[in-house]
Amino acid sequence: MSEALTLSAETRDRAGKGASRALRREGRVPAVVYGGNQDPLAIHVEEKELTRQLGTGHFSNSIVMVVVGGETIRTLPKDVAFHPVSDRPLHVDFLRLAKDATVHVNVPVVFVNEAGSPGLKRGGVLNIVRHELDLVCEADKIPDEVQIDVAGLDVGDSIHISHVKLPAGSASAITDRDFTIATIVAPSGLRSEEGDNSTKAEGED
Repeated sequence: MSEALTLSAETRDRAGKGASRALRREGRVPAVVYGGNQDPLAIHVEEKELTRQLGTGHFSNSIVMVVVGGETIRTLPKDVAFHPVSDRPLHVDFLRLAKDATVHVNVPVVFVNEAGSPGLKRGGVLNIVRHELDLVCEADKIPDEVQIDVAGLDVGDSIHISHVKLPAGSASAITDRDFTIATIVAPSGLRSEEGDNSTKAEGED
């Protein structure tokens, strides 16, 4: 898991589109902290620092310690709105986390040991069905990624969630089916050749 991020903030006295536009002109981004059985807290953060943290690639799966008015609030980013043209951050929602909270996150999948896969060595293709896993994690144990070992897999083999050893403190949010994450398929040339051979065999009969 990545280390917690820290983001300084100030409270917002005024709401509305006009007030938000004024903040953005000053290089600030409106935000809100909600949840934890407390009233929502309207804040604003520095755009430059927020953009830097977004650039880490794991902002949405990191605990963010929001420091405001001398108080540090433990949060998880839940939504970031971006400008459709400039891609500048326009607004952020932070979920306030209780001490023993569990959170619902999407964690990227990384495939390892591809050189150890007979199917891939023969020219097969790793067909990725899910690039992320929908997990329920302990807030202090959110993984940066889930590694899946493809060593030993051949053409036609599939990887299901039941085959994956999830990090400690994590469980699949989808529990009603053993869904497919990836398959190893034959290269298109081989598939075409097999199809031609099959057609010839039918014609010979």
